[in-house]
Amino acid sequence: MTLRVHRHNPEEAVAAAFFRIQQTSMAGVPILNPVLSVEAIDFQRWQGQWLGMVVTPWCMSLTLLPGNTQGWVSVGVNKRRFIKFPAGDFAFLSGHEDELGEYQSCSLFSPMNKFSSQFEAVQTARAALIGLLTEPVPASEKTTEPAAKNAMQDKVMSRRGFFALRKP
Repeated sequence: MTLRVHRHNPEEAVAAAFFRIQQTSMAGVPILNPVLSVEAIDFQRWQGQWLGMVVTPWCMSLTLLPGNTQGWVSVGVNKRRFIKFPAGDFAFLSGHEDELGEYQSCSLFSPMNKFSSQFEAVQTARAALIGLLTEPVPASEKTTEPAAKNAMQDKVMSRRGFFALRKP
């Protein structure tokens, strides 16, 4: 199978692929959250590839698509690979859809029953993506002053915090 490289932002193709999945293989599945819809969010270049979030009624996933052949590691459908980000190492599962070709995803939430609105899910996805790409603050640079510590925590999310996102 030839690698499909996405020269331009793939958000529309990602949304179309996951909308088709919702209408076909996910139709009638009881875990779907009826207040959520498919949305591709904040796709951007990362190390020459395309990285973004996908929110669906059944899951929220980090999604990586090839932006060029250099640096892309194909592992085969349903095979896992670990990718190092500033926030740590994350396991991505390889998949293939006609609209996208090969892609790799890391599920953050499934099912999506904790979300009460599309807005809440999208904001969580954006916060997770920021947390993924933010370098943790080294312990030697952390301050013991409570006000400064709270301000820093508002800007930098730990890996544990990344996975413990909760609605207010």
